[in-house]
Amino acid sequence: MNNKQAEILEFDKNHVWHPYTSMSKPLPSYLVKSAQGVYIYLASGEKVIDGMSSWWSVLHGYNHPELNQALIKQSEKFSHVMFGGLTHEPAVELAKNLIAMTPGGLNKVFLSDSGSVSVEVALKMAIQYWHSKDKPEKHKILTVKNGYHGDTFAAMSVCDPVNGMHQLFETVLMKNLFAPAPKIGFEQVWQADDALALAAMFEQHHHEIAAFIIEPIVQGAGGMRIYHPNYLKTCRALCDQYHVLMIADEIATGLGRTGKLFACEWADISPDIICLGKTLTGGYMTLAATLCTDEIANSISNGEAGCFMHGPTFMGNPLACAVANASLNILKRNEWQQQVANIEAIFKQQLLPLKTHPRVHNVRVLGAIGVVEATENVDMAEIQKRFVELGVWIRPFGKLIYVMPPFVIDIEQLTLLLKAISTVLNEDSCFIQQ
Repeated sequence: MNNKQAEILEFDKNHVWHPYTSMSKPLPSYLVKSAQGVYIYLASGEKVIDGMSSWWSVLHGYNHPELNQALIKQSEKFSHVMFGGLTHEPAVELAKNLIAMTPGGLNKVFLSDSGSVSVEVALKMAIQYWHSKDKPEKHKILTVKNGYHGDTFAAMSVCDPVNGMHQLFETVLMKNLFAPAPKIGFEQVWQADDALALAAMFEQHHHEIAAFIIEPIVQGAGGMRIYHPNYLKTCRALCDQYHVLMIADEIATGLGRTGKLFACEWADISPDIICLGKTLTGGYMTLAATLCTDEIANSISNGEAGCFMHGPTFMGNPLACAVANASLNILKRNEWQQQVANIEAIFKQQLLPLKTHPRVHNVRVLGAIGVVEATENVDMAEIQKRFVELGVWIRPFGKLIYVMPPFVIDIEQLTLLLKAISTVLNEDSCFIQQ
């Protein structure tokens, strides 16, 4: 590493605040020089296989020629215009694509600039919908524990209130309702009593509930928990029975990650509102979308306010929409189905045997998601260092070592990624001894 690169890292350490870390005792950061395919090239000379898809977003790998070209082509026309009073072809095309791809009935598209904001938009839509129906008392949100929906304020209010990241803000957040998290795993035998407590919450509070929000099938940052599709099917039925809107947070699960294009498909249900983000642009730019039914959009528009009062400055950004369309066009080829199936097969072959490891509590696999739950918390700085030495980029949290690689990863690269996990499990220095 040369002097300039060392200076960059030193300044970064002293002045740049990274996510979920301390400024007084920051975790080490690794300087990226370039990225190509599934590889991230570090300034220190290492080439690491990205097992995280840059937090679930890089579907087709880095530096993809089609996505690059979409950005360049659009930038030569215009990079941004305000979305108030103006529109453009990339945004219209994206809306068409999303309406065609998402579960049935979601015909109205609101674009925003991050997944967390798409959740804010969904919650506002739900509350304003019931206000337009002269039922302002329906203003609370029901959800389940162990959920995660983002770091902005309304989104924080529906994250797990005890084990989540936001306990510090508990006194200033909206007071919402929490049912127990689903317990029965994806491949376990379904038992209807898993949803009894949720049903009781609906029965007791439906008069004040505007919407029920849930991450379909996979609870992400709340513990990488993979639950039974019948639970999600029951959620839809309860929302119908008690006249509550259903919001599906597919920010992490949407666009093929679980083995279905959308995780809702595992339960053959369609929500009233869906939130999308992360993968929309193939990991190139920040973009999100909230889709809802005609009924919701028309009711809000015909209500007291006469419109939906939300408008991000970079809403419908043409560059982001153009690259999103290119990414969705790659998905339309349906190569992702075989890619995800191949990843899942290797996960089952190489990750599931780790269940017997003395340091492993559980292993969970679905689609292109692999999770090893350890018995001890990881030492983040040490385990990150070891992963880089082993030629991979994996960023665990708590007791969870999980991977969700780009769909274009091959068997050899995936095997190296998973071998690194089995290696660190045998190293005491990578874990905080209890």
